Amino acid sequence: MATMTKEQMSPVRDKNYDLIHALQMSLEHVYRMETYIADADARGDTELATWFRKIQENNRKAGDQGKQMLMSRLQQEGR
Repeated sequence: MATMTKEQMSPVRDKNYDLIHALQMSLEHVYRMETYIADADARGDTELATWFRKIQENNRKAGDQGKQMLMSRLQQEGR
């Protein structure tokens, strides 16, 4: 029988919480992929290194989009 676990809720939730969390995760993955790329390169595994670079670029794009979205939302709230 499978058990389901509930993710703990943050005590500080607002309408931008999920956006901020996703942005943080995207930027963290950009950084983390550097290690994975270096490891793959060191082993001469160009296929894997290329795949990690694609993931890194996708996360970089998502991070840039998330930053723009957050900036726009915060500016609108300040009006």
